[in-house]
Amino acid sequence: MNTKQITAAIVLFAAASAAMAEAPFPAETKFVSTKTRAEVVAELKQAQAQHLIANDSNYPIVIQARSPLNREEALSQSKADSKLYSGA
Repeated sequence: MNTKQITAAIVLFAAASAAMAEAPFPAETKFVSTKTRAEVVAELKQAQAQHLIANDSNYPIVIQARSPLNREEALSQSKADSKLYSGA
């Protein structure tokens, strides 16, 4: 009896895995490019000129937006924000 249950479990497990193996995940969709090779190469060269592309171990520099606050305003704002912190 025990052998029959083990055999049935193995057969059901094999059937379930075979059924799941048929459908690829994620679903394969055909890629259609809207740009020509020349356009892609031009964009790549432009990004490399602006140092937005990493090459070898050189990672791109993240350009931060300039703050509208001057140094004194930023310091006073950070002091005001630190007063809101009540600790962990």
